[in-house]
Amino acid sequence: MRRHGLLSIGGTDKAEGLMRVTLGKEKADLAIINATVLNVYTGELLDHYSVTIRGEWIAYVGDEPGDTIGPHTKIIDAKGKTIIPGLIDGHAHLGWLSTASEFLQYAMVGGTTTIITETMEAFAIMGSEGVVDFLASLREQPIKIFGTAPSMVSISKKARGVSKETLRKLLLRDDMVGLGESYWQAVMQEPEYFLPIFEETLRCGKKLEGHSAGAKGRKLMAYIAPGISSCHESINPEEVLERLRLGVYVMVREGSIRRDLAAISRIKDAGVDLRRLILVTDGIAPGDLLEKGYMEFVVQKAIDCGFDPVHAIQMATINVAEYFFLDGMIGGVAPGKYADMLIIPDPKVVKAEYVISKGKVIAREGNLTVSPRRHIFSTDTLNSIHLLRGLRAPDFSIPVEGDSSPVNVRIIDQVTDLVTKELIVSLPVIDGEIRSDVSRDILKVAAIDRRYFPGKTFVGLIRGFHLSTGAIACSAAWDTSDIVVVGENDRDMAGAVNRIHALQGGAVAYAKGKVLAEIPLPVFGIIADMPIITLSKSMEKITRVIKDLGSPFENPLLTLIVLTGAAIPFLRICEEGLVNLKDGKTVGLIVS
Repeated sequence: MRRHGLLSIGGTDKAEGLMRVTLGKEKADLAIINATVLNVYTGELLDHYSVTIRGEWIAYVGDEPGDTIGPHTKIIDAKGKTIIPGLIDGHAHLGWLSTASEFLQYAMVGGTTTIITETMEAFAIMGSEGVVDFLASLREQPIKIFGTAPSMVSISKKARGVSKETLRKLLLRDDMVGLGESYWQAVMQEPEYFLPIFEETLRCGKKLEGHSAGAKGRKLMAYIAPGISSCHESINPEEVLERLRLGVYVMVREGSIRRDLAAISRIKDAGVDLRRLILVTDGIAPGDLLEKGYMEFVVQKAIDCGFDPVHAIQMATINVAEYFFLDGMIGGVAPGKYADMLIIPDPKVVKAEYVISKGKVIAREGNLTVSPRRHIFSTDTLNSIHLLRGLRAPDFSIPVEGDSSPVNVRIIDQVTDLVTKELIVSLPVIDGEIRSDVSRDILKVAAIDRRYFPGKTFVGLIRGFHLSTGAIACSAAWDTSDIVVVGENDRDMAGAVNRIHALQGGAVAYAKGKVLAEIPLPVFGIIADMPIITLSKSMEKITRVIKDLGSPFENPLLTLIVLTGAAIPFLRICEEGLVNLKDGKTVGLIVS
């Protein structure tokens, strides 16, 4: 297995320098004294300890630091407070809504010093070129950010897949730690595609991230047999235990898409080893980041749910580092590791008074002392909405050949805010076409490709969105290069999509020929380039406007963009048609 260690990162000069400081022959740059150190390797709390640092690395951890400290050493007196390792989010989606530089301003202050993020969002839009630009925005930041390469599961055949050659180039990067989540249904349906890229990933010594929502028994075993080693989709202790018994690392999700930690917390009473349990977010929306915080909130919630504080902190430090083969440089407070740590009042209160990343104090008392680097994205990244022409109302008509009326059609039935099912409904044909029927809550929904065949459109029908008028559209549709739009009338649907084209990405609420609210998303058409506070307020406004149009959902934009997703059951839409995730087949609107 490929491991990341001191010599491969810092070289022999740094190693020799650390050794000299440890032996007292040279002096540390930074020392934290009079602390209680939480040793995540043994689970001990070690009183009256000190940690001394040279450059980015820890040189000494113990109760006799004297000869490692010199007159020029900067000293922080912890006054008996607790040092814990820097927190790690093991499964994030930084290619969502806000730029990394904006996100990190609020993520770093709570003590997160490493993030593992998916890169599928950029790949769906621009392929490997987009992933490289996205990764460039994550490099040379005050904290460490690693990526997982896209397995690129998609209901759109054009957006689906990554070649072994492209995958190999991505996996050989030092900032790539594995292959991103591969949805289990797709793997079972197309093993001939997935098994070769799984083999390529393992050959590179990297991890295979899993997504096994709803799988159990033989199906779960068949899914993990090729080497899948994690899953972040468990929603109850029973699912967690089944996966732990199979050797899978279980990532407990507590983020903006789902909050599963409270329900899963009963696993602590099962009497099983928790070292393969990991805390993750699976993505944090701007409003939640501002209101709740980041990984410090997740760890504190785990403690509040009854997890032993030491176990909770291990779940966001050493457990994650060991899983990704990164424990040679992060995850614990020990000589030779990156100097990533935070000082908190005690193990039960995860409130960072100091945050140290790579040997530098990056935050103190909730205020940043080091700013994230702002990345300049490429011209192509900032111009990713490709349509051959402006759309018109007739582009959203559903013509029906012949004189038969009524006709049976497949409708996306919005069962919950995220889950859908197939519904067969008989609808009249009026003047040669099928129309929306607000009285029955049947609206039009369309997916428009913006990359492979710009402007290619499929128009379907959806029930459960409850818009009384207007349309909503967004270019951040999951797992595809599509713009997705739902509307009560064709004219406003065209207007909303055209506005997204003009913005070069965004979310738009549109009614009676006017923009009611919008959020520009110019980076890949999925990320805003604005202060995160402004973005949060814009999201609150557009949510309020969409609800005023009739939507009952707490987060109607999320409900909209997952309509193209390949992971959430059951009936989805892309530019090619409707797709039933039970069998992966693409079908049309009309039922013969």
